Amino acid sequence: MHCKHATRLLSERLERPLTLIERMRLRFHLSICNGCSRFSEQMLQLRHIAHTFSRGGKQ
Repeated sequence: MHCKHATRLLSERLERPLTLIERMRLRFHLSICNGCSRFSEQMLQLRHIAHTFSRGGKQ
């Protein structure tokens, strides 16, 4: 899997459940790619920040 496909799947998993094959391929890619792993962490942090902001800053 190329990084472009991995980052697309990382974005899509916020919108829809990934298939088993997509999850397995993505997990393998993240295990060997530091850049995509960091991108994944940043996406999760941004999602958390957005949810916190939408609740008026209350956790």
